[in-house]
Amino acid sequence: MARIGFLPEHFRFQEWLTANEFLELHGELLGMDSRSLYLRRDELLERVGLIEFRHKQLRTFSKGMLQRIGLAQALMNHPALVFLDEPTSGLDPVGRRLVRDIIHELREEGTSVFLNSHLLSEIEVTCNRVAFIRHGEVVRVMEMSSLDKNASMLTIRAIGLTPEILSGLAQWGDDIRVDGDHLTMTIRQDSDLPEINRHLVERGVQVYALTPNRLSLEEIFIETLGKDSGL
Repeated sequence: MARIGFLPEHFRFQEWLTANEFLELHGELLGMDSRSLYLRRDELLERVGLIEFRHKQLRTFSKGMLQRIGLAQALMNHPALVFLDEPTSGLDPVGRRLVRDIIHELREEGTSVFLNSHLLSEIEVTCNRVAFIRHGEVVRVMEMSSLDKNASMLTIRAIGLTPEILSGLAQWGDDIRVDGDHLTMTIRQDSDLPEINRHLVERGVQVYALTPNRLSLEEIFIETLGKDSGL
């Protein structure tokens, strides 16, 4: 446990303690010596922007301030592994940026950060690997670096689409939907666009536009877990 840090989503801190006392308590529970404890306490209070509130009781803290002091306690022991459960919950944009920067610093220092969050935009800019979980089971793992290379939503504006032509498009993707002269489908890779265009033109379809749009992490989440995942 000495090398593990943890910030739960629903924390219950001792609200009668000051910020100083709170971090000192956790440092003592971790068995830190006094000198290391006080140095680390001050370093973290400065890092999470709470140094001027060091003598204030936690009962006077806002939700965002409690989130930041919670993050500080999770890092007291220079952990090799940190579990953060919804660490940006209740934070304003400045607070979210601060947490994001700290996570980046930890990663550069070689610390492994396990981040649980439903704020997928935060995941996109923070993590380098993501796992999708349904009912406690990991159903998909992907590197964030592959997101740019991942599936795209292709929109086609064309006239002359027939069921046979639509069926032929399935070799390059799925979830094919047609609304008038607009077709949308999920394609596996943008490099298939010339072949898709050739397939349509050779069969007499008048193609006015092919527009690929990279899928966001949110769209991949829905594609993987389904709209009714209940997560």
